[in-house]
Amino acid sequence: MEFVWVVPRSALFPEATPNGFLALEADQLESRFLGPARDEGFFIERRYAETHPEFKQPIPYVAICQEDKVLCLTRLSTQGEKRLHGKKSIGVGGHINPCDQSAGDIFANACHRELHEELILPNDAALLLTPVGIINDDTSAVGAVHLGLVYSLDASQLDVSIRETDAMAGEFQTLSDLRSLASSSESPFETWSSFLLTSGVLELQTS
Repeated sequence: MEFVWVVPRSALFPEATPNGFLALEADQLESRFLGPARDEGFFIERRYAETHPEFKQPIPYVAICQEDKVLCLTRLSTQGEKRLHGKKSIGVGGHINPCDQSAGDIFANACHRELHEELILPNDAALLLTPVGIINDDTSAVGAVHLGLVYSLDASQLDVSIRETDAMAGEFQTLSDLRSLASSSESPFETWSSFLLTSGVLELQTS
């Protein structure tokens, strides 16, 4: 049984509900979303959370940047979730679990845990995470119960490789190439990655 952190939708969106990617400065992200998510959130069983859109599950979603390139991940056919086979993503992240409640900030802890679970990174490296905004997509059943907390990681001085190479492939590609691919009529990217790539915000993080 898995428990995940959820936040009442009304605490995150007291007025208008954004759709797509919303760029935010660090202080805006903290006051509008991270603060309420930290103060009003709690753990419930994931099975329940996935079918109750009155709650949002915050998902740290980190783009790994090296100068003008971003790590592009491709889910292989050996990966468990069939609907994601062949899909591309530029975000590393996942649900917030009870183990993330240790010392420090629950969202930062979740980011670091997910990064080290999915990637091989130097153990002693300082991970320079920059908040860039949120992603909300209520147009699908999956999107209606999740909220992306988007960060960029400056990995220009880091050796980065994929941990589970039997389930995931990855390589750094230029933002211009990725953006062109995401804008095509048959984009291979997951919805959140498409939102992020077409927003243009990552150009500011890699310039």
